[in-house]
Amino acid sequence: MRRVPVSFCRLSHGRDLPPPKTATAGSAGYDLRAALDAPLALAPGARARVPTGLQIALPTGWEGQVRPRSGLAHEHGVTVLNAPGTIDADYRGEIQVLLINHGQRTFVLTRGERVAQLVIAPVAAVAWREQSVLAASERGAGGFGSTGRA
Repeated sequence: MRRVPVSFCRLSHGRDLPPPKTATAGSAGYDLRAALDAPLALAPGARARVPTGLQIALPTGWEGQVRPRSGLAHEHGVTVLNAPGTIDADYRGEIQVLLINHGQRTFVLTRGERVAQLVIAPVAAVAWREQSVLAASERGAGGFGSTGRA
């Protein structure tokens, strides 16, 4: 597996939290933790921007994808609202996670809790070429749900 160098800073409100790390050697996502000063109660249907206390500097040609944690989604109905959220290579602000509670009960988030995972992925540079007609494909213009169901 190729190692991509990513510099990071812990902000003052996240200094005591561990740096991003994977849960296992085969995990793709690095844990992002809540850098909260006090517990945050997220009522059903509510959303909140959760600070992580982290800033990162991605190399050009890479992005960070902020993704939900399956345990929070399954057990509490809490997920990342704009999943995956994108962190661009030139962004230097604090990583914040936009959570929403789709569950039926208020969810209380505490300091240091794992709220999302960060996947670092390559980004393709695109050379757009406008055409008057596109080449045909087997699917054609079939849209959402066009592949049917057996």
